[in-house]
Amino acid sequence: MSGIWHEALSRRRKGGTNAWAHAASTGFWAGLIWGLFHWLCELLKFTSVHAGYWIEPFFLRDFLVSPLGHAAGIGSFILFSVIAALLYRALFIRFRGPWAGIVYGTAWWAAIFAAVGPFAGMTEPLNRIGWNTIWTEWSIHMLWGLFIGYTIAFEFHDSAHGEPATAG
Repeated sequence: MSGIWHEALSRRRKGGTNAWAHAASTGFWAGLIWGLFHWLCELLKFTSVHAGYWIEPFFLRDFLVSPLGHAAGIGSFILFSVIAALLYRALFIRFRGPWAGIVYGTAWWAAIFAAVGPFAGMTEPLNRIGWNTIWTEWSIHMLWGLFIGYTIAFEFHDSAHGEPATAG
């Protein structure tokens, strides 16, 4: 195991992928893609949770349902996703495959919708938001976690076992 870490670190020192920049970039794209997807699900009435739920405690509802509020909501989801991707990189980099990311996304869903969200005023309690919203939000968060986890794990494990960074 230490040989894998040493090889990956030496590649990064020789100009390979910067793991933290890659994780931040992954978080940005995860936030943009899945934030826009969440917004689309809101427009199609699959979810009653608006795109700006992360900033709900700080802004009036009238602002959050406006076009500028939707953009701010997607921006807040991007910021959250960058932080979550960096956290994933720090804590779960050793896991391979898709399951760690799916569990990571599910854990965030549970934390947001079952624990912190209702108490912070970000979301309604689970018993009030309805099954369509519950399934939609859980699905989005699982896919979001899969995107983050699998992308970060693939880059780390591929660069540790793949071709040298200097290869064409």
